[in-house]
Amino acid sequence: MLYSFFISLIDNYSFFNVFKYLTVRTGLSMITSMVVVFAIGSPFINYFSRKQIHNPIREDGPEDHIIKKIGTPTMGGVLILIGLFSGILLWSDLNNPFNWFLIFIVASFGMLGAYDDIKKIKGKSSAGISSKTKIFTQIILALIGILILTYLAKPDDLTNLYIPFFKNIIINLGWFFVPFYLFVIVGSSNAVNLTDGLDGLATVPVILVAACFAFISYVTGNIVFAEYLQIPYIEGVGEVSVFCGAIIGSCLGFLWFNAPPAKIFMGDTGSLALGGSLGAISIITKHEIVLAITGGLFVFEAVSVIVQVLSYKLTGRRIFKMAPIHHHFEKKGWHESTVVIRFWIIAIILAMLGLATLKLR
Repeated sequence: MLYSFFISLIDNYSFFNVFKYLTVRTGLSMITSMVVVFAIGSPFINYFSRKQIHNPIREDGPEDHIIKKIGTPTMGGVLILIGLFSGILLWSDLNNPFNWFLIFIVASFGMLGAYDDIKKIKGKSSAGISSKTKIFTQIILALIGILILTYLAKPDDLTNLYIPFFKNIIINLGWFFVPFYLFVIVGSSNAVNLTDGLDGLATVPVILVAACFAFISYVTGNIVFAEYLQIPYIEGVGEVSVFCGAIIGSCLGFLWFNAPPAKIFMGDTGSLALGGSLGAISIITKHEIVLAITGGLFVFEAVSVIVQVLSYKLTGRRIFKMAPIHHHFEKKGWHESTVVIRFWIIAIILAMLGLATLKLR
């Protein structure tokens, strides 16, 4: 909104040309989102505390969670989404079709997560909606998003899959791009959701991945940088950096309240929305495999659950003391803050490795 307003004033006031720069608007988007979350965070948490809007703690989880975390408000994802949309709507170019694809994904997955959180709260159970129902709904929402993307954006290389570290290996997926994109969006959404089990554990890796893709989207949308780095050039995709800035800002603001000991949890409202948006961003920028590297921590968490379930069903034995794997280390005696900080270090290393793929080709 402000972007469109300022652009309309350029003919009379040349100073407003500064708002044409993606770097400026990305920074403003980040600051706006962060300030909004800071401003409404405390009243929001106090209101949710008074209304007792909190999830029951898993009874099979680490014992100290039942004592320390009971009564902590949830649905903090609403805070994140308010901040995120503030940055997007004020500073992004809403004529860019990529933005509407991302807005649909983050809003629809956020609403699904909110429904799940509300059901947990009303039912006083950590179960929420069934996993089958959740995944089926995610697939439908992601499919609608892909249809929006193909109709509005129509990128020339929509069906191409680029392999990092190799400049000449391009796989044309054909119509298989649809199930592949579904897997990326739904998988990313659930992976972040599984990681969100300790105070601040998911928030910082999301910030790191969003920062990586803010840079990736910027260079992918710049024909000079794209040619230099030998990555695909996609016209208009640079605008995604403003969206990434909003994710970074809203998550930084939320981390102020979510850092150990958390005053509020993001819940499925935030984790499903953020995870889905990261998957969608990787699709737009044609760096889906790089997402698996920069977001390797999320992959690690999701794989630990899959391995645990398969092992138990096939052999009756559990590989980990508890899944997702962050609970395994808690069960082994690691303090919660130790797990969180060490996982953050892993996320930083993976983010740097993901960025290295841009040059090492």
